[in-house]
Amino acid sequence: MRAAYIAQFGPPEVIRYGELPTPQPGPSDVLVDVEVSAVNHVDTFVRSGAWRTPVPMPLVVGRDLAGTVAAVGPGAVGFAVGDRVWCNSLGYAGRQGAAAERAVVPVDRLYPLPDGVAAAEAVAVAHPATTAYLALFTHGRLRMGETVVVLGAGGNVGSALVLMAALAGARVIAVAGARSAEDVRRLGAAEFVDYRDPDVTGRIKELAPKGVDMFVDTSARNDLSEAVDVLARRARIVLLSGLTTRPELPAGPLYTKDCSIVGFAISQASIDELAEAAAGLNRLLASGRLRPPAVEPMPLSEAAEAHRLVESGKATGKVVLFTR
Repeated sequence: MRAAYIAQFGPPEVIRYGELPTPQPGPSDVLVDVEVSAVNHVDTFVRSGAWRTPVPMPLVVGRDLAGTVAAVGPGAVGFAVGDRVWCNSLGYAGRQGAAAERAVVPVDRLYPLPDGVAAAEAVAVAHPATTAYLALFTHGRLRMGETVVVLGAGGNVGSALVLMAALAGARVIAVAGARSAEDVRRLGAAEFVDYRDPDVTGRIKELAPKGVDMFVDTSARNDLSEAVDVLARRARIVLLSGLTTRPELPAGPLYTKDCSIVGFAISQASIDELAEAAAGLNRLLASGRLRPPAVEPMPLSEAAEAHRLVESGKATGKVVLFTR
Protein backbone atom coordinates (compact mmCIF):
# COMPACT_ATOMS: atom_id res chain seq x y z
CA MET A 1 0.00 0.00 0.00
CA ARG A 2 1.06 3.62 -0.44
CA ALA A 3 1.76 5.59 2.71
CA ALA A 4 3.39 8.75 4.07
CA TYR A 5 5.91 7.66 6.68
CA ILE A 6 9.14 8.48 8.47
CA ALA A 7 12.16 6.32 9.31
CA GLN A 8 13.64 8.93 11.68
CA PHE A 9 12.59 12.10 13.49
CA GLY A 10 13.30 15.41 11.82
CA PRO A 11 11.94 18.22 9.61
CA PRO A 12 9.17 17.71 7.04
CA GLU A 13 11.77 16.48 4.54
CA VAL A 14 12.10 13.19 6.45
CA ILE A 15 8.58 12.22 5.35
CA ARG A 16 8.68 9.64 2.60
CA TYR A 17 5.88 8.58 0.27
CA GLY A 18 6.03 5.03 -0.96
CA GLU A 19 5.11 1.40 -0.49
CA LEU A 20 4.73 -0.27 2.89
CA PRO A 21 3.27 -3.69 3.71
CA THR A 22 -0.50 -3.62 4.21
CA PRO A 23 -1.15 -3.93 7.96
CA GLN A 24 -3.11 -6.89 9.27
CA PRO A 25 -5.77 -6.45 11.95
CA GLY A 26 -5.46 -8.30 15.22
CA PRO A 27 -8.37 -9.96 17.04
CA SER A 28 -9.75 -6.67 18.39
CA ASP A 29 -8.77 -4.47 15.44
CA VAL A 30 -10.50 -3.11 12.35
CA LEU A 31 -8.79 -2.64 8.98
CA VAL A 32 -9.92 0.60 7.35
CA ASP A 33 -9.70 1.66 3.71
CA VAL A 34 -8.61 5.26 4.31
CA GLU A 35 -10.31 7.90 2.21
CA VAL A 36 -8.79 10.94 3.89
CA SER A 37 -6.50 11.78 6.82
CA ALA A 38 -5.74 15.08 8.52
CA VAL A 39 -2.57 16.99 9.41
CA ASN A 40 -2.52 18.48 12.91
CA HIS A 41 0.11 20.49 14.74
CA VAL A 42 0.61 17.57 17.10
CA ASP A 43 1.50 15.40 14.09
CA THR A 44 4.41 17.74 13.37
CA PHE A 45 5.51 17.44 17.02
CA VAL A 46 5.60 13.64 16.73
CA ARG A 47 7.39 13.74 13.35
CA SER A 48 10.04 16.19 14.55
CA GLY A 49 10.60 14.47 17.88
CA ALA A 50 9.54 17.57 19.84
CA TRP A 51 6.98 15.41 21.62
CA ARG A 52 8.42 11.99 22.35
CA THR A 53 6.02 9.08 22.33
CA PRO A 54 6.69 5.38 21.74
CA VAL A 55 6.30 4.74 18.00
CA PRO A 56 7.39 1.98 15.62
CA MET A 57 9.79 2.79 12.81
CA PRO A 58 9.05 3.22 10.02
CA LEU A 59 6.08 5.23 11.32
CA VAL A 60 3.08 6.13 9.19
CA VAL A 61 2.36 9.74 10.18
CA GLY A 62 -0.95 11.24 11.24
CA ARG A 63 -3.63 10.39 13.75
CA ASP A 64 -7.01 11.23 12.18
CA LEU A 65 -8.75 9.32 9.39
CA ALA A 66 -12.10 8.68 7.80
CA GLY A 67 -12.86 5.78 5.52
CA THR A 68 -14.60 2.44 5.12
CA VAL A 69 -14.23 -0.81 7.04
CA ALA A 70 -12.32 -3.38 4.93
CA ALA A 71 -11.96 -6.21 7.46
CA VAL A 72 -12.89 -6.90 11.08
CA GLY A 73 -11.04 -8.96 13.68
CA PRO A 74 -13.08 -11.68 15.42
CA GLY A 75 -13.25 -9.70 18.66
CA ALA A 76 -13.95 -6.31 17.07
CA VAL A 77 -17.70 -6.21 17.61
CA GLY A 78 -19.88 -3.34 16.48
CA PHE A 79 -18.53 -2.86 12.96
CA ALA A 80 -19.01 -4.62 9.64
CA VAL A 81 -17.29 -4.50 6.26
CA GLY A 82 -18.52 -1.46 4.37
CA ASP A 83 -19.28 0.71 7.42
CA ARG A 84 -18.15 4.33 7.15
CA VAL A 85 -15.96 5.22 10.13
CA TRP A 86 -13.52 7.71 11.63
CA CYS A 87 -10.71 7.73 14.19
CA ASN A 88 -8.62 10.42 15.87
CA SER A 89 -5.98 8.60 17.91
CA LEU A 90 -3.47 6.84 15.69
CA GLY A 91 0.23 7.57 15.12
CA TYR A 92 1.42 7.70 18.74
CA ALA A 93 1.73 5.51 21.87
CA GLY A 94 2.89 2.56 19.79
CA ARG A 95 0.20 2.77 17.13
CA GLN A 96 0.85 3.23 13.42
CA GLY A 97 -0.61 6.35 11.82
CA ALA A 98 -3.44 7.28 9.48
CA ALA A 99 -1.76 8.71 6.36
CA ALA A 100 -1.91 5.56 4.24
CA GLU A 101 -4.23 3.69 1.92
CA ARG A 102 -5.09 1.30 4.75
CA ALA A 103 -4.80 1.53 8.51
CA VAL A 104 -5.43 -0.77 11.45
CA VAL A 105 -7.55 0.79 14.21
CA PRO A 106 -8.25 -0.73 17.65
CA VAL A 107 -12.02 -1.20 17.80
CA ASP A 108 -12.35 0.95 20.93
CA ARG A 109 -10.80 3.91 19.07
CA LEU A 110 -13.09 3.69 16.03
CA TYR A 111 -16.38 5.55 15.62
CA PRO A 112 -19.21 5.40 13.08
CA LEU A 113 -19.40 8.22 10.56
CA PRO A 114 -22.95 9.63 10.50
CA ASP A 115 -24.92 9.27 7.28
CA GLY A 116 -24.57 12.17 4.89
CA VAL A 117 -21.40 13.56 6.46
CA ALA A 118 -18.48 14.01 4.06
CA ALA A 119 -15.33 12.18 5.11
CA ALA A 120 -13.16 15.28 4.59
CA GLU A 121 -15.37 17.41 6.82
CA ALA A 122 -15.46 14.78 9.56
CA VAL A 123 -11.70 14.26 9.59
CA ALA A 124 -11.09 18.02 9.50
CA VAL A 125 -13.01 18.54 12.75
CA ALA A 126 -12.02 15.30 14.50
CA HIS A 127 -8.97 16.61 16.33
CA PRO A 128 -9.97 20.24 16.99
CA ALA A 129 -13.54 19.44 18.02
CA THR A 130 -12.44 16.62 20.31
CA THR A 131 -9.95 19.03 21.87
CA ALA A 132 -12.76 21.57 22.36
CA TYR A 133 -15.05 18.99 23.96
CA LEU A 134 -12.37 17.84 26.39
CA ALA A 135 -11.49 21.44 27.26
CA LEU A 136 -15.05 22.50 28.00
CA PHE A 137 -16.59 19.46 29.63
CA THR A 138 -13.96 16.94 30.74
CA HIS A 139 -11.43 19.41 32.15
CA GLY A 140 -13.26 22.76 32.27
CA ARG A 141 -16.43 21.46 33.98
CA LEU A 142 -18.61 23.90 32.05
CA ARG A 143 -22.05 24.61 33.47
CA MET A 144 -25.08 26.24 31.90
CA GLY A 145 -25.18 30.00 32.34
CA GLU A 146 -21.44 30.48 32.76
CA THR A 147 -19.39 32.98 30.77
CA VAL A 148 -16.56 31.61 28.66
CA VAL A 149 -13.79 33.59 26.94
CA VAL A 150 -12.33 31.92 23.83
CA LEU A 151 -9.12 33.38 22.40
CA GLY A 152 -8.47 32.38 18.81
CA ALA A 153 -12.18 31.85 18.29
CA GLY A 154 -11.92 31.95 14.51
CA GLY A 155 -9.63 28.92 14.27
CA ASN A 156 -10.43 25.22 14.11
CA VAL A 157 -10.38 24.56 17.86
CA GLY A 158 -11.73 28.02 18.69
CA SER A 159 -14.78 27.77 16.45
CA ALA A 160 -15.64 24.36 17.91
CA LEU A 161 -15.30 25.81 21.42
CA VAL A 162 -17.68 28.65 20.57
CA LEU A 163 -20.28 26.30 19.08
CA MET A 164 -20.19 23.72 21.86
CA ALA A 165 -20.15 26.25 24.70
CA ALA A 166 -23.06 28.19 23.23
CA LEU A 167 -25.10 25.01 22.68
CA ALA A 168 -24.41 24.04 26.30
CA GLY A 169 -26.03 27.29 27.46
CA ALA A 170 -22.90 29.32 28.15
CA ARG A 171 -22.39 32.97 27.27
CA VAL A 172 -19.40 33.12 24.94
CA ILE A 173 -17.06 36.08 24.52
CA ALA A 174 -15.12 35.36 21.33
CA VAL A 175 -11.74 37.00 20.73
CA ALA A 176 -10.52 36.76 17.13
CA GLY A 177 -9.68 38.74 14.03
CA ALA A 178 -12.29 41.14 12.66
CA ARG A 179 -12.96 38.98 9.61
CA SER A 180 -14.17 36.19 11.93
CA ALA A 181 -16.74 38.33 13.74
CA GLU A 182 -19.75 37.26 11.68
CA ASP A 183 -18.74 33.60 11.70
CA VAL A 184 -18.31 33.32 15.47
CA ARG A 185 -21.59 35.13 16.09
CA ARG A 186 -23.28 32.65 13.76
CA LEU A 187 -21.80 29.85 15.85
CA GLY A 188 -23.36 31.32 18.97
CA ALA A 189 -20.95 33.88 20.42
CA ALA A 190 -22.82 36.48 22.43
CA GLU A 191 -19.97 39.01 22.27
CA PHE A 192 -17.00 39.64 20.00
CA VAL A 193 -13.67 41.33 20.72
CA ASP A 194 -11.12 42.07 17.99
CA TYR A 195 -7.79 40.68 19.14
CA ARG A 196 -6.11 43.75 17.64
CA ASP A 197 -7.95 45.99 20.10
CA PRO A 198 -5.25 47.77 22.17
CA ASP A 199 -7.12 46.85 25.38
CA VAL A 200 -8.55 43.37 24.95
CA THR A 201 -8.55 42.79 28.71
CA GLY A 202 -10.46 46.03 29.29
CA ARG A 203 -13.06 45.08 26.68
CA ILE A 204 -13.59 41.68 28.31
CA LYS A 205 -14.05 43.37 31.68
CA GLU A 206 -16.64 45.70 30.18
CA LEU A 207 -18.55 42.75 28.74
CA ALA A 208 -18.26 40.68 31.93
CA PRO A 209 -17.96 43.10 34.86
CA LYS A 210 -18.40 40.29 37.39
CA GLY A 211 -15.66 38.23 35.72
CA VAL A 212 -15.64 35.19 33.48
CA ASP A 213 -16.00 31.58 34.57
CA MET A 214 -13.70 29.96 32.03
CA PHE A 215 -10.80 31.26 29.94
CA VAL A 216 -9.51 29.18 27.03
CA ASP A 217 -6.65 30.40 24.82
CA THR A 218 -6.23 28.48 21.55
CA SER A 219 -3.77 31.05 20.16
CA ALA A 220 -0.85 29.55 22.16
CA ARG A 221 0.01 32.92 23.78
CA ASN A 222 -0.92 31.79 27.32
CA ASP A 223 -0.79 35.25 28.91
CA LEU A 224 -1.79 34.20 32.42
CA SER A 225 -1.68 37.76 33.75
CA GLU A 226 -4.37 38.75 31.25
CA ALA A 227 -6.39 35.63 31.96
CA VAL A 228 -6.32 35.81 35.77
CA ASP A 229 -7.22 39.50 35.63
CA VAL A 230 -10.64 38.79 34.10
CA LEU A 231 -11.60 35.72 36.14
CA ALA A 232 -14.59 35.52 38.42
CA ARG A 233 -14.49 33.66 41.73
CA ARG A 234 -13.82 29.93 41.27
CA ALA A 235 -13.18 30.35 37.56
CA ARG A 236 -10.99 28.03 35.51
CA ILE A 237 -8.22 28.61 32.98
CA VAL A 238 -7.83 25.72 30.56
CA LEU A 239 -4.44 25.34 28.85
CA LEU A 240 -4.30 23.28 25.66
CA SER A 241 -1.64 24.79 23.38
CA GLY A 242 1.67 26.65 23.44
CA LEU A 243 4.15 23.83 23.93
CA THR A 244 7.15 26.15 24.48
CA THR A 245 5.49 29.05 26.35
CA ARG A 246 6.70 29.93 29.85
CA PRO A 247 4.24 32.56 31.14
CA GLU A 248 4.42 34.31 34.51
CA LEU A 249 1.77 33.20 36.98
CA PRO A 250 0.08 35.87 39.14
CA ALA A 251 -0.38 33.45 42.02
CA GLY A 252 -1.94 35.86 44.53
CA PRO A 253 -4.98 36.90 42.49
CA LEU A 254 -5.38 33.31 41.31
CA TYR A 255 -5.68 31.69 44.73
CA THR A 256 -7.46 34.53 46.51
CA LYS A 257 -10.30 34.18 43.99
CA ASP A 258 -10.34 30.37 44.44
CA CYS A 259 -9.48 29.95 40.78
CA SER A 260 -7.65 27.10 39.10
CA ILE A 261 -5.58 26.28 36.04
CA VAL A 262 -5.87 22.93 34.34
CA GLY A 263 -3.83 21.79 31.38
CA PHE A 264 -4.38 18.79 29.16
CA ALA A 265 -3.16 17.20 25.97
CA ILE A 266 -5.58 15.23 23.82
CA SER A 267 -2.92 12.54 23.48
CA GLN A 268 -3.34 11.74 27.18
CA ALA A 269 -7.12 11.39 26.92
CA SER A 270 -8.45 8.00 27.98
CA ILE A 271 -10.38 5.72 25.64
CA ASP A 272 -13.57 6.48 27.58
CA GLU A 273 -12.98 10.24 27.36
CA LEU A 274 -12.37 10.03 23.61
CA ALA A 275 -15.48 7.90 23.12
CA GLU A 276 -17.63 10.36 25.07
CA ALA A 277 -16.28 13.23 22.98
CA ALA A 278 -16.84 11.25 19.77
CA ALA A 279 -20.49 10.69 20.67
CA GLY A 280 -20.91 14.42 21.15
CA LEU A 281 -19.15 15.17 17.87
CA ASN A 282 -21.28 12.66 15.99
CA ARG A 283 -24.47 14.30 17.24
CA LEU A 284 -23.23 17.68 16.01
CA LEU A 285 -22.01 16.25 12.69
CA ALA A 286 -25.31 14.48 12.08
CA SER A 287 -27.25 17.66 12.82
CA GLY A 288 -25.13 19.66 10.38
CA ARG A 289 -24.04 22.11 13.08
CA LEU A 290 -20.39 21.08 13.24
CA ARG A 291 -18.40 21.95 10.14
CA PRO A 292 -14.75 23.01 9.69
CA PRO A 293 -14.15 26.72 9.01
CA ALA A 294 -12.17 25.78 5.88
CA VAL A 295 -10.61 22.67 4.35
CA GLU A 296 -7.40 22.60 2.31
CA PRO A 297 -7.28 19.28 0.39
CA MET A 298 -3.97 17.80 -0.76
CA PRO A 299 -2.95 14.40 -2.16
CA LEU A 300 -1.31 11.92 0.19
CA SER A 301 1.84 12.13 -1.92
CA GLU A 302 2.31 15.74 -0.74
CA ALA A 303 2.34 14.91 2.98
CA ALA A 304 5.75 16.54 3.47
CA GLU A 305 4.50 19.80 1.96
CA ALA A 306 1.36 19.55 4.08
CA HIS A 307 3.49 19.33 7.23
CA ARG A 308 5.49 22.36 6.06
CA LEU A 309 2.29 24.37 5.59
CA VAL A 310 0.93 23.47 9.02
CA GLU A 311 4.24 24.02 10.80
CA SER A 312 4.80 27.42 9.18
CA GLY A 313 1.25 28.62 9.82
CA LYS A 314 0.71 29.18 6.09
CA ALA A 315 -2.18 26.73 5.67
CA THR A 316 -5.37 28.50 4.60
CA GLY A 317 -7.62 25.85 6.14
CA LYS A 318 -7.55 22.48 7.83
CA VAL A 319 -5.13 20.41 5.73
CA VAL A 320 -6.47 16.99 4.77
CA LEU A 321 -4.76 14.32 2.67
CA PHE A 322 -6.74 12.26 0.15
CA THR A 323 -5.49 8.77 -0.61
CA ARG A 324 -7.10 8.78 -4.07
